[in-house]
Amino acid sequence: MNKVITISRQYGSGGREIGAKLAEKFGIPFYDNELITRAAKESGFAESAFENAEKKATNSLLYSIAMGMSSYGNQELGFSHLSLDDRIYLAQSDVIRKVAAEGPCVIVGRCADYILKDAENVVNIFIWADMQFRIERAIRIDGLSPNKAEDNILKIDKRRANYYNYHASEKWGKAENYHLSIKSSYAGIDHTVECIRAFIEGGK
Repeated sequence: MNKVITISRQYGSGGREIGAKLAEKFGIPFYDNELITRAAKESGFAESAFENAEKKATNSLLYSIAMGMSSYGNQELGFSHLSLDDRIYLAQSDVIRKVAAEGPCVIVGRCADYILKDAENVVNIFIWADMQFRIERAIRIDGLSPNKAEDNILKIDKRRANYYNYHASEKWGKAENYHLSIKSSYAGIDHTVECIRAFIEGGK
């Protein structure tokens, strides 16, 4: 298997667990928080800066204003004009391209599918699930309050969508952006892993 696999996911759908199990089955590296550590080390930014970047994207309009309306797309302004979050995104993008160039791996989140859109041998997966499935996982695994679990899930999904839509100029979760979109609550975590494995092995 010589593919780089990117995993985008709704919160509570089990995407991170699925990605980790997929990497284990293929015997390839798994990158999630490891990307933050490496990007921080190579860029000189604090890890907390990377961790906080997505959390700021609660409101898409305010986020765009705060981020300078995608100023890194304006080459005339130069790197020095970029906001801190823009620089963090570019540093993270650089690390994602590096780990993808190093060989097959699984990368969770962080706009990896968009960042690697021009790379060869990349398979983009989107994981989603029923709300009840996500609520149960969020309570059991992440310790969310049962009374606030659904609200928190929707809020985190909104952050992820705004962050992705802003940086990628694409629509988060839109089927056309992925090779495979799969409902983890239908098959369960382990069967979802097997479905993705079979899909990748049966591809080009």
